[in-house]
Amino acid sequence: MILSVIKIFLPTTLAFIVGILITPKFVYFLHKYKLWKRVARSNSNTITNDTFKKINNAEEEISTPRVGGILIWVSVLITIILIWLISKIFPSELTSKLDFYSRNQTLIPLASFILASIFGLFDDLIEIRGRIEDTKFDAEILFRYIKIGLIIIMGSLIGFWFYNKLGVDTIDIPFIKEGIYLGLLFIPFFVLVLVTVFSGGVIDGIDGLAGGVLAIIFSAYSIIAFGQAQIDIAAFCGVITGGILAFLWFNIPPARFYMGETGMMGLLVVLTVIAFLTDTVFILPIIALPLLVSSLSSLIQIISYKYFNKRRVFKIAPLHHHFRAIGWSREKIVMRYWIVSIICAIIGIVLNFISK
Repeated sequence: MILSVIKIFLPTTLAFIVGILITPKFVYFLHKYKLWKRVARSNSNTITNDTFKKINNAEEEISTPRVGGILIWVSVLITIILIWLISKIFPSELTSKLDFYSRNQTLIPLASFILASIFGLFDDLIEIRGRIEDTKFDAEILFRYIKIGLIIIMGSLIGFWFYNKLGVDTIDIPFIKEGIYLGLLFIPFFVLVLVTVFSGGVIDGIDGLAGGVLAIIFSAYSIIAFGQAQIDIAAFCGVITGGILAFLWFNIPPARFYMGETGMMGLLVVLTVIAFLTDTVFILPIIALPLLVSSLSSLIQIISYKYFNKRRVFKIAPLHHHFRAIGWSREKIVMRYWIVSIICAIIGIVLNFISK
């Protein structure tokens, strides 16, 4: 038991330290290559909401690096490699047990995390370097469709891996002994869950908001995996949490950099994978409720505006921007989201343990 706890907390701490140590060079790199948006969202032709233009700090947006999520997945990768190398260079029973890279538990989430993060990085670079302005053709819309297409393809491949390689064809439901048999329909179901979770990425809009919420979510999954004796997954979630906390250290107002798609895409894809590996797909909406609410608020706003005579339910969507528009400070929004996230995480953890 003690060794298992150490196996989780040691890599988590190491990932945080690695992230803190590499940040100075990382920030220098971001500013050297000017990796930030050239045009603020409030100045974009696609933004017509005057309320958003009032609350959005355009000057801050075009001077703050966008690809800060690199810090998270690089910290995770370095930590995993370091611990693996130590176990090989200094082989012993202790170092072997501390190595949490395993084919049956962490290979799929790690590969998904890195692959999705790299895809997200390309999306960020297109936003930074490849944006087309002052034309009838809106590149931003095209990028959005390409991103959704990549998510669907990625989800199909991962879902096929679960179905074909791991033999997963049933979904567990809390408090019900027998799950739902899906068979081959498991693959589109996985894609549906992934797209839904990914839509929660709209929460990345205020300094410290997304980082804090995601750190709490992955901490919850570390506890859940530990309770299921999936120690390698618990350690992996812990390492991701450590990387996020290192990012968050520099993302609180005023942010040194934004997470960008290279952070959000990687984290949301791997979150979906972990939810399936821990059989908590129906617990996920509770633990990740702030993500779900942000996504739903945007969907409600779009439907209302498009089909109900351009009527807006919120002053601006997603929900955290609505709170900004009605006068809440950034700090109040972020702290209250964190509090709600902690409560949701606790409820999700308890429901997971009592439903088994």
